[in-house]
Amino acid sequence: MATEWRTWTESDARSWIRAPQADDDKYSRGVLGVVTGSIEYPGAAVLGVEAAHRTGTGLVRYVGPRTVRRAVLDRRPETVAGRGRVQAWLLGSGIDPTRRSFMLLGDLQHALADGVPVVLDSGALDLVGTHTAPTVITPHLRELVRVLNAREIRASLEEVRAAPGEWATRAAAELGVVVLLKGATTHVCDPSGNRRTVLAPTHWLATAGTGDVLAGVLGALAATHHRELSRNAETLTDLAATAAWVQGEAALRASTARGGGPVTALDVAEAVPDVVGTLLAS
Repeated sequence: MATEWRTWTESDARSWIRAPQADDDKYSRGVLGVVTGSIEYPGAAVLGVEAAHRTGTGLVRYVGPRTVRRAVLDRRPETVAGRGRVQAWLLGSGIDPTRRSFMLLGDLQHALADGVPVVLDSGALDLVGTHTAPTVITPHLRELVRVLNAREIRASLEEVRAAPGEWATRAAAELGVVVLLKGATTHVCDPSGNRRTVLAPTHWLATAGTGDVLAGVLGALAATHHRELSRNAETLTDLAATAAWVQGEAALRASTARGGGPVTALDVAEAVPDVVGTLLAS
């Protein structure tokens, strides 16, 4: 079991960026299913789908409310609406867990029953432990506190803020999933004790929607590497660290392009292909 945190670097991230090969098609490159967004927060779906496409997955399927689906397709018309074969799922971004409809809950449960790797974000974090597929959760500090307390693991926001790495490690062990704890320093760890840290290169990332972008990048990487994940679920830890690194580097490039100033979540998503291209070329 690892006893130290390991800083995730560009070289590490490069190992997990896959370029399409001559015999690839959109299915072999990875298909990501997405159940995110709501009438109140449609942008979460748009941003996650945008980021997934820009990371390089072969196909994205979106399942969600009609109005949100329209917003997703207006922005990314190549998205396929409705269920179908997927190699990974992204669930929960922009969903209020206290207002899930019967239909939405059915969509979430159907996805969890698929048996493929799952990224649980925001409004699906309470579903951790209800399925057996390889899973990564992507909470921020407050969300991790809620998840822990729901499992009768008593933790306060002050305690988690003072020792985020320790609490992320405990959560991974207790919940049996990979934990990507978001923050200025992102902590990634799995139940076996393997640990990664990723430093955010710009604090401009602390803005609405960037977590949705991160979830989209991670979902895409999980879909792209579905073959590796089928052989070794611990691969998900490295993919989570890579997603955080890519998001951070994309934010830095987007800010630099604007003279070092603020960026929006969509700016970050649009900079992702640049980062992926650099990793592949280096």
